[in-house]
Amino acid sequence: MLGSDPKADLHRYLRTAREALLWKLDGLSEYDIRRPMTPTGTNLLGLVKHVASIELEYFGDVFGRPSGEALPWFGDGAEPNADMWATADESREQITGLYRRAWAHADATIDALTLDSVGRVPWWPDDRSQVTLHRIMVHVIAETQRHAGHADIVRELIDGIVGLRADNTNMAPVDQAWWEDYRNRLEGVAREAGDTPG
Repeated sequence: MLGSDPKADLHRYLRTAREALLWKLDGLSEYDIRRPMTPTGTNLLGLVKHVASIELEYFGDVFGRPSGEALPWFGDGAEPNADMWATADESREQITGLYRRAWAHADATIDALTLDSVGRVPWWPDDRSQVTLHRIMVHVIAETQRHAGHADIVRELIDGIVGLRADNTNMAPVDQAWWEDYRNRLEGVAREAGDTPG
């Protein structure tokens, strides 16, 4: 739409990415939302925990607006990657609740500041640690969309559920037989290409 508000546009894309990521947990068991589906342990609840932490830091501390949320997985002595999985004591409700509180805190920061408002990312190198809200919104949207993409694949591997949202899969309107044929054709093309001398 011509003449749209850049901050509102960015905020809408952030909200869409958040909802897409959180939707990937719907209908799954505690085991499946924690289940490591890649050799590096990527799992759905861990992705939500990680992105919640990102929002709290980037829209909180970076702009002098700390959330007050404890993030012990970033503390001294925390093991590497502790923000990428939920312990057995951290429930789905705790992690999704943290994410929703992160949304509220981030949204308040976004509403309170202009796109040109300046903050500082202390964990970035000094030559690029001074940032604007605009840059941080772009950064967090990119990060959230990246992890929503991971969640798309992880969810498909768990139970075959695909798509953008419950009300809009954003997938071709074809049946399961078509998808099986499609995948088999791609496998054939890959094998043929792999057998072709380079």
